[in-house]
Amino acid sequence: MRALLLSCLLSFLCSACSVVAVADAAVSVVATTVKVAATVVETTVDVAAAGVKAVVGSPEAKK
Repeated sequence: MRALLLSCLLSFLCSACSVVAVADAAVSVVATTVKVAATVVETTVDVAAAGVKAVVGSPEAKK
């Protein structure tokens, strides 16, 4: 009976470890996705700002 109880307890501990590993992987994927999205937005803003500067021009260029 003791061996059965220990084996059940061990299986629960192993499955909990698996849950933690899967949750960690999911958090890593979400963090990477957010980082990539932030980089894309930053690049888009930089390109848009460069386009506005090209159209408007700087006051020094008009002198």
